[in-house]
Amino acid sequence: MPRNTVDEISITSVGELGKLIRQTRKAQKMTQEDVSGLAGLGNRFIIDLEHGKETVQAQKVIDVLNLLGLELIIRKR
Repeated sequence: MPRNTVDEISITSVGELGKLIRQTRKAQKMTQEDVSGLAGLGNRFIIDLEHGKETVQAQKVIDVLNLLGLELIIRKR
């Protein structure tokens, strides 16, 4: 289960990451097509990412996060 603070969310699964991406995209009033076009990715990739597909390519995920104004930070527990 993600831990939430004002600026941080702990993600423990690809499904949770996909949900966060979908929520962020919708909060910014963007469609999946908007994100795929701006990121230079296929719409199918965005759909798969938002649905938590475990085999999505990491660099493309990072590109989408950056596009949405999110960053990936790794730290020890």
